[in-house]
Amino acid sequence: MALKIIKNYDENKNCWIIKPIGEIDIYTSPEFKETLLDLIEKKNIDIVVDGEKLDYIDSTGLGVLISALKKAKENQKTVFLTNIKPNINKLFDITGLNKVFQIK
Repeated sequence: MALKIIKNYDENKNCWIIKPIGEIDIYTSPEFKETLLDLIEKKNIDIVVDGEKLDYIDSTGLGVLISALKKAKENQKTVFLTNIKPNINKLFDITGLNKVFQIK
């Protein structure tokens, strides 16, 4: 399944809102990484990843999120996760990443 990424700047919250649609896996994670890192370079603000329409994420996708978080933290910013589906939330619990990311 392909990945579609919707990205918007929220002026009220002063953050990027990223909505990945589909799956983040070994085939789609390079595009997701490029999008996240480009946004961090473009404007030094927090990033909110809205997982409402994210169906699946594998270890390469988790690695992309971690690298984006590290890059954001270098600039005293962070990456939030929101609307994560139960199957993906379980993955964050199992890997302990629920303690690394702020999940809303």
